[in-house]
Amino acid sequence: MLFSAISARADDGTLIGRWYAALLVADRTELSDLLAGDVRIKLDDLGVVQTKQEFIASIDDWEGAVAGAEIRHRIEKTEGGVTTVIACYDFPNNDVLMQETFAIADNRITASSQAAIAENCDSY
Repeated sequence: MLFSAISARADDGTLIGRWYAALLVADRTELSDLLAGDVRIKLDDLGVVQTKQEFIASIDDWEGAVAGAEIRHRIEKTEGGVTTVIACYDFPNNDVLMQETFAIADNRITASSQAAIAENCDSY
């Protein structure tokens, strides 16, 4: 049982790594593959909850914003099926530190939330 729990966490870490790699290059196909059909993505700072279709449609705007950027992330904890990540979005003209959560089931992201925790990545 312990082995399967460790294996699941490792798989979740791999999936989250794929998420940030796809996000960095605005890879709509990979992002779509990583998201469950009924996923809800909550953007706390904007007061928005997006469906999968809405999120993928928003990638057009994101693609311009992420050009020349770097995204660094580290997993803070995994608890109760939810993985919490600290991510630094280092854009050419500014950076922001985010706390993001991912609920994962059957190798798909079923829910995600994102909230800014600092206006720079100094504490990353």
